[in-house]
Amino acid sequence: MKTTGNTIVITGGGSGIGRGLAEALHKKGNTVIIAGRRQKALDAVTAANPGMKSLVLDVADPASIAAFAAKVAKDYPKTNVLLNNSGIMQPEDLTAPQFDLATAEATVATNLLGPIRLTAALLPVLRAQAHSTVIMVTSGLAFIPLAFAPTYCATKAAIHSYAESMRHQFRNSNLEVLELAPPYVATELMGEGQANDPRAMPLGEFLREVMQILEAVPASGEILVERVKPLRNAAANGTYAATFEGLNQMLPH
Repeated sequence: MKTTGNTIVITGGGSGIGRGLAEALHKKGNTVIIAGRRQKALDAVTAANPGMKSLVLDVADPASIAAFAAKVAKDYPKTNVLLNNSGIMQPEDLTAPQFDLATAEATVATNLLGPIRLTAALLPVLRAQAHSTVIMVTSGLAFIPLAFAPTYCATKAAIHSYAESMRHQFRNSNLEVLELAPPYVATELMGEGQANDPRAMPLGEFLREVMQILEAVPASGEILVERVKPLRNAAANGTYAATFEGLNQMLPH
């Protein structure tokens, strides 16, 4: 993916990694359209970044996706990059006497069905360009789960697999498929505690490394900062069990 001269749609662009990538790519001279459910959050980002655009989108709602895709096709017909970043992460106690499926169902709708549906809806616009890119944001937890968030980890593993299949199917086309797998980054994905956790990778550091990798063109199709590689490569390196145990010491008691 070239890092300049694009028209880029970024979901979950109102905060965290989505906002950070939107701002980094905007500074490179790309046309950036951020999307999310909260108009107020989107407005704050566009006000801080003159020229950036925004559209409201609920990736868990098929009707919202259809309306959004139609608007993108009409107003931004040169869109050539889709960055599927929206996601939610909630703890789940599977041992609870009355386990509530609401969190699992919402997580699947947002993290798994959302990017699949949105990518499908925008494929006609993307494939009409000379070169286009779909970036799926997964997680280091796609490769080793954090057990207190089982559905989140499962959806990220599923999107990793989906991205691999999609990359293979489009291998001889004008569409490239990339996967960005962040480590534990200092954002508010799971609240202010994560944003202030000294164990988390600082967001600015993460963004700088991601942009360097993008500019170098990741041959594997995977965008992996150094901090996530112990998770990504644990199975291949024979360190899966030890890494799983170490990671899950973070479990709440």
